[in-house]
Amino acid sequence: MAGAKYFISDNASGVHPEVMAALASANHGHAVAYGHDAHTAQATALLREHFGAPPEILFVLTGTGANVLALQCMLHSYEAVICADCSHLNRDECGAPEKFIGAKLLSAPTREGKLYPELIEPLLRDTGMVHRAQPRVVTISQCTEWGTVYTLDELKSLAGYCHARGLRLHVDGARLCNAAAALDAGLAAMTAECGIDVLSFGGTKNGLMGAEAVIFFDQALAPAAGFYRKQATQLSSKMRFVAVQFQALLSNDLWRRNARHANAMAARLSGAVSGTDAVQLVMPVETNAIFARLSPAHIAELQAAAVFAVWDTAQSIVRWMTSFDTTEDEVDSFAETIRSLAGGK
Repeated sequence: MAGAKYFISDNASGVHPEVMAALASANHGHAVAYGHDAHTAQATALLREHFGAPPEILFVLTGTGANVLALQCMLHSYEAVICADCSHLNRDECGAPEKFIGAKLLSAPTREGKLYPELIEPLLRDTGMVHRAQPRVVTISQCTEWGTVYTLDELKSLAGYCHARGLRLHVDGARLCNAAAALDAGLAAMTAECGIDVLSFGGTKNGLMGAEAVIFFDQALAPAAGFYRKQATQLSSKMRFVAVQFQALLSNDLWRRNARHANAMAARLSGAVSGTDAVQLVMPVETNAIFARLSPAHIAELQAAAVFAVWDTAQSIVRWMTSFDTTEDEVDSFAETIRSLAGGK
């Protein structure tokens, strides 16, 4: 769509110029393959610095690959993963966890996208029964699929609940930087200090190009991880080009600058349309996602002017997402289009 405004996903954005410059700088000469290079060592050291010295860090290529690898290290095939019914793992990974791990997913309802102990507890009733897949891992998204954010106290409470019941806690942090920016918290404060066991740390949605990481905070889960990564086809031979992107992201506060800007653009857009006739915000706008209910006719009209996702056709809910490179002019222009199509101010 020539000249269209893109609010469909932060995956639609380009690569941040500082990251592209880092890629270009790494593109000189030869380097030892499969992660035995200086860039991988330096990026790993930076991640350890930001995340509180976790025992194992593995770079991978995709978010689904990160989640599958993380979970494969955390449970056996006869065990189960408890996840939010709206989670990316449950809805948008084409059955990859079930196929490659063999484990069952047990979905639970949420409140504003978040899991709480009382929502998990009913899924533990058959623990010990040989006829049932045994719950072993709880996985959450931070921020959630609805753009909401677990507070630090909520994370600590959930980790304590899981560990008291012999469960492990995995966090799908595809947009962890946005959540950290929203809470004005450091990355270690969001993860290691809250007691999570394994993190899928996203870079692609925050200005990188096909670069993710799996971070293990539980030493017991680390020894087999490298072998599972190779089996999962996530071991890149030219690893320096993945690692150098994390060097850029974690230098000069780029991760936070990008996330704060994306969040601010969503706040600007939601503020501009929240009082507009026929636009109903259905979730708090806490990060870089806006969920709104419009009439089907207004959705069709807006899609002629911008690219965005219809999140729930039955309820006429759309999702507008901003990214590190969304501009104020794009937001203001889109907001004006929304106001003009949806009944004025």
